[in-house]
Amino acid sequence: MLYNFAMERKLREELAAAATTEGDIRVLPLQRTRELASRFRLTALQVEVEALESGVVPARYQGNIGTLGMEGQLLLLRSCVGVCGLGGLGGYVTELLARYGVGRLVLADDDVFEENNLNRQLFSRECDLGRPKALRARERVAEINPDLEVVAHQRFVTADNFPEIFGEARVVVDALDTVSSRLALQEGCARLGIPLVHGAIAGTAGQVMTVYPGDAGLLSLYPPGEDRGVELVEGTPPATPALVASLQAQEVVKVICGGETIRNGFLFLDTSCNLFQFIPLR
Repeated sequence: MLYNFAMERKLREELAAAATTEGDIRVLPLQRTRELASRFRLTALQVEVEALESGVVPARYQGNIGTLGMEGQLLLLRSCVGVCGLGGLGGYVTELLARYGVGRLVLADDDVFEENNLNRQLFSRECDLGRPKALRARERVAEINPDLEVVAHQRFVTADNFPEIFGEARVVVDALDTVSSRLALQEGCARLGIPLVHGAIAGTAGQVMTVYPGDAGLLSLYPPGEDRGVELVEGTPPATPALVASLQAQEVVKVICGGETIRNGFLFLDTSCNLFQFIPLR
């Protein structure tokens, strides 16, 4: 990462001196990360990467290491993830990925907050009504983890602008609310060889699926001619998007760090009857 060998060696010496020992791991406090970034004229993200490569865990990610390991956390810090749609699902997904430490987030939504968003959309407050969701999402990530790089697009994603918006993403999250836009997103991902993590909600029910290039995916899930579903009748209470978005965030982590994803079928859940079932797709 550092092209000046002497500076890299000096930084690693400083990291070792700044780290504290907690149990079996060495931890770098957040304030020391900031100080080293300033002293070596690096971003805090670069210092965190160098720390992990040196066997030191940034305190911010200490709770991740037992599950991800240092290599997994490094993979996340070096990754770019796209989130398309920043409402009920997309807001929670973005928050979780920021706390996980995905180094670059590309966020896209052309909508603004409305009063009917207040019951379930994490980034929605009364003072945000009428504000673009993409801009508020960028602000929120900066409040959580200002060391991350965030690119916010207040644009509707189409086949034409997909490569421009999400071309650098390792994986893209589908947090949309119409069948046509979801299918267009899957097509864009397939053309660029990018996995897609799909999620949808209605009432107390939801579904999650990861679609890799070449998979039928959403084409096997949605019938032609229908653009909206039962959510128009059953509504979208706040707990459902939080639950489904958590599963989507975990799928993103598995795509990047390795793990068994929900593929060639979807996980269907309904909390009203405590149902969680994997349904295979032909």
